[in-house]
Amino acid sequence: MFNGKSILITGGTGSFGHRYVSTLLNQYKLKRLVIYSRDELKQYEMAMKFQRHEDVMRFFIGDVRDASRLKEATRGIDIIIHAAAMKHVPIAEYNPMECIKTNIYGAENVIQAALDNKVDYVMALSTDKAANPINLYGATKLVSDKLFVAANNMSGGRTKFAVVRYGNVVGSRGSVVPFFESLIKKGVESLPITHKDMTRFWITLQQGVSFVFKCMERMDGGEIFVPKIPSVRIVDLAKAMAPDLPLEIIGIRPGEKIHEVMCPEDDSHLTIEFDDYFVIAPSITFYSRKSDFTESILQEKGKIVEYGFEYNSGSNKEFLTKEEIIQYNSKRD
Repeated sequence: MFNGKSILITGGTGSFGHRYVSTLLNQYKLKRLVIYSRDELKQYEMAMKFQRHEDVMRFFIGDVRDASRLKEATRGIDIIIHAAAMKHVPIAEYNPMECIKTNIYGAENVIQAALDNKVDYVMALSTDKAANPINLYGATKLVSDKLFVAANNMSGGRTKFAVVRYGNVVGSRGSVVPFFESLIKKGVESLPITHKDMTRFWITLQQGVSFVFKCMERMDGGEIFVPKIPSVRIVDLAKAMAPDLPLEIIGIRPGEKIHEVMCPEDDSHLTIEFDDYFVIAPSITFYSRKSDFTESILQEKGKIVEYGFEYNSGSNKEFLTKEEIIQYNSKRD
């Protein structure tokens, strides 16, 4: 579905954008690939990295908050991957309106640009923090998810919108693995842990990118796709990375959860289980079409989960061992 297409990636200079672009350019023959982001230095560095693809790559300096600039960048685009977001949980708590402007107003601007320019597909990246949110970042991403799902009613079936939701990406910028690595390199005497029982869903960058690709193929519009992935105990992560260092419990940060959720219990009547992923079906009706979300476009068949089911990092069926954590960490580059 990507050969001969024009694709725009918002926030395309981040960790996800680099890996997604690399995979796109290696596997498909694109008509045009537009990177839309705010940071000129990162765009310059990315242009240098992918210099041999300059015939198809285009770089737009712009902010998703800027509706007119986004609409301009979206002209002639077939597919949008919306990765731009303000993501740092404590920073969002202290700067709530800035997070709202990027994650909510920005999402609405992406939707309007897609509708105005008759884009075929829009896939928005979400987070486990959008399920039963207790922090501002999660709350804004929940609103964003709702906007993208509801947008299918505004498009009349012309543009299809869907969402991918997954957990912590191993080694992504600002995440716990590079943080621990920097402390270990400095020769600290202990590693800080916010709570001894804390768990997180765990996924490599390539797994996340591959899941987005697959969901683009299977989307009918309106789905929230959730991969089945393992959990890690943060205590096990620390011990795997620095077995000889003691742990220092420093207390939970602003907006932080002990465990993360990707499929909330209250959405169990909408949650469909497939072999290696879940779909949270829309709670609203689409007037332009009737969709059976228990069967994907790829003819994968799923079933509604039991009422009361919750996909929670603390009660997940699969936890990584310390040896497996080390293997996952090594796969992040």
